[in-house]
Amino acid sequence: MEKSVDFYFDFGSPAAYLAWTQLPRLCADTGAALNYKPMLLGGVFQATGNRAPITVPLKGSYLFEDLGRFAERYGVVLNRNPHFPVNTVTLMRMATGLQMRADPRFDAYVAAMFEAMWVSAKNLGDSATVAEVLAAAGVDAADLMALAADPAVKDQLRADTEAAVARGIFGAPTLFVGAKMYWGQDRLDFVREALSR
Repeated sequence: MEKSVDFYFDFGSPAAYLAWTQLPRLCADTGAALNYKPMLLGGVFQATGNRAPITVPLKGSYLFEDLGRFAERYGVVLNRNPHFPVNTVTLMRMATGLQMRADPRFDAYVAAMFEAMWVSAKNLGDSATVAEVLAAAGVDAADLMALAADPAVKDQLRADTEAAVARGIFGAPTLFVGAKMYWGQDRLDFVREALSR
């Protein structure tokens, strides 16, 4: 049976960004497939009664300090986005739509969004800024905006988010190796161990 990791993510999560910077290499090292699972984190929070750490002042300020430690350890850039939190529903619909049609631009899109949010610290709640980021990544902004407005795509993201909650997910990133769930980018060592057995 092929080994794989299910990676549930939302671009609005800095921890999901950090996990994304490490997962491709981790999967390559362990011979595992990486399955991207877009979901709407706001919908997950609403369904589970959870809330973003940034909404708890002391926890929010500590969170970015702690994530900064991991970014340094990983050798990647993580910049606090002054526009955070950003409503990511359109961005996650675009990811879902690209995945639904097995579009080869999916990986480039994911990279562009994570980097724009957590490296360039752009305001991805602004459609003009999103269009600029897409253009720079060589992706047709009008095509993706139309995709995000497609009722079938909206329904799919909603269904995928509900399925994530049904699987026990309450935050991002969440990773699964088989039936075992791992929450948080700081659990990647456990993911690596699970894949190495």
